[in-house]
Amino acid sequence: MNKKEISHFRRQFKPDNEYLTINHLFNVYVQKETGEIFHHESTPFEMLEIETQDLFLNNFKKVLSGTVDAKLFTLKFKRESAMDNAAQHTLYQSIQANNQTDKERLMLEMVEKIFSTKVYDFDTVVTFVQGEYRKPVKKRDPNSDEGGNDHIYDNKFILCSLNKTDQPETSYTFDYIEKEFKSAHHVDPVINLTKPLTGFLFPAMHDGASDVNHILYSAGKANEPDETFIDEVLECEEMMTAAESKDSFELVVNKLAGDQVDADTLSNIYEEIDQIIQDSKDEEEPNVPDLDYHDVEHILTSSGVENIDTKTVKDTLQTIFDDDQYSFKTESLLPKKVKINTEIAKIAIDPKHLKNVKYITYEGKRCLLLEIEDNVEIEGFNLDTSP
Repeated sequence: MNKKEISHFRRQFKPDNEYLTINHLFNVYVQKETGEIFHHESTPFEMLEIETQDLFLNNFKKVLSGTVDAKLFTLKFKRESAMDNAAQHTLYQSIQANNQTDKERLMLEMVEKIFSTKVYDFDTVVTFVQGEYRKPVKKRDPNSDEGGNDHIYDNKFILCSLNKTDQPETSYTFDYIEKEFKSAHHVDPVINLTKPLTGFLFPAMHDGASDVNHILYSAGKANEPDETFIDEVLECEEMMTAAESKDSFELVVNKLAGDQVDADTLSNIYEEIDQIIQDSKDEEEPNVPDLDYHDVEHILTSSGVENIDTKTVKDTLQTIFDDDQYSFKTESLLPKKVKINTEIAKIAIDPKHLKNVKYITYEGKRCLLLEIEDNVEIEGFNLDTSP
């Protein structure tokens, strides 16, 4: 799923939405250290109090929030996982089951699978919600005799959210009835729905249609996916985070252009990448393409790097990734800020301003020259430019 598809789906989690129906909420309370299921409960979503519905709707949106390939990852199921006890098969059976009892049994199987690989030092609650998502894909001709609304894709889905429980704190309160101050001892654990530990959406969706061969995984922290969860629980293929992809691209550039490049060359490389992103956004169906060896060759050659050809690029990819057809996620390669590190200062600038940076020798000393247009302000004071 791309950024636009995820964003559109996330926005559907709101009350009384004709395009999204949530059927049941299934909560499973799991004890710390043992990973044993202590209690589970299924409730029709519409039977929950409005305040409770809002809490969970916001929780689901949290699971679906974050940067693609940093916090949200579209993962492909392993081919060898098409067996009765595989995650893909269990999840597919769950959304296809005709009665709630079968759905709950299958979801409990997933919970046991989750806690067979990891046990937390605090109690947790795993929440499953199943529903239907209707995506309009084409407006009907208003002059047509055909009745009904828009053409739509009708997708069944299951969304999972794993949340931490916090122990309540003793508080000092005032009792209006008895008119006295006293300590309040709360014993019920509080489910933290504001910061999901992890979660997933099955199936993933592409162009409004379900894709049962992929799942959308949500990491707890950006660029820190749980590899064990991905491999042993979801049984999906390995992937690379945005940070890892960026580091890998820099390694390729380093191998091809040398470990020392000037600011103009780096600036040109980032401009070429940004141009590819902007060109894709101008298309009727925006979709930023991945960069293969042809694109890497073009970017480096256009940026002024010498002695670059197809064979050299493919050999470099083969050496680093053991795959000369390896491709990069384009949007992961363009940094928001370029960091310049020296012994006495650390500077962060926009990639488009790299051409304003020069590394020079002045009066026998190495200097970093920043060409600027405005005055320089330091801690609220304008810097004096007099000699």
